Amino acid sequence: MRITSLNALLPLLLATTLQAQQNAPAPATITPKLDSPQARVIVATLQPRTPSIARTGHATDRVLIYLDDGVMTRKEGEQSVTIEFHRGDVRWRPASGPYTAENISDHPIRILEIDLKGAPSGVDAHSKLDPAAVDSKHYKVELENEHVRVLRVHYDAHEKGATHEHILNRVVVYLNDQSGAKADDVRMSGAMTHAEENASDRPADRIAVELK
Repeated sequence: MRITSLNALLPLLLATTLQAQQNAPAPATITPKLDSPQARVIVATLQPRTPSIARTGHATDRVLIYLDDGVMTRKEGEQSVTIEFHRGDVRWRPASGPYTAENISDHPIRILEIDLKGAPSGVDAHSKLDPAAVDSKHYKVELENEHVRVLRVHYDAHEKGATHEHILNRVVVYLNDQSGAKADDVRMSGAMTHAEENASDRPADRIAVELK
């Protein structure tokens, strides 16, 4: 009688386990943001305590912009590192082999990834009207290498900047609501010469990733 009861329960237990597995959140979900000849931009959302295994690694160099505060681990081979970050932090990540990433925070985290599609063109990002030179109050170089230059842009309420020039295409990420954009908006902008003004009553913060 006892054996019969166990046999009767076994299909129910298997069905319950299968349903739990099917309803479990995926380790990472990918949301496309934009795609251009130079770069593909996505947002990866990592659920807490669910390792995401990249068995084939990552074939492209990329810029990471963290959209949430959090902590994660990244294990590549025998090496494991713990990465703590805050919203708006920027990191350069070269192409790599297989790895496992795990969000060890108690909440989901979002990482905006700018995957570079090709070799740099060799065009110099600087000019006489370079924003980091003529308006260093509002434009600061966060990161630069042969592939990209990353500018951190900040305007206080009702501030106006100096006329400056952008030579390269750039991916612009908005970190808060501001005139004509919402927090987490992502846009591609091209070469231009202009002056900017924050007409709102709140600060405006964004990150511009220039594609060399």
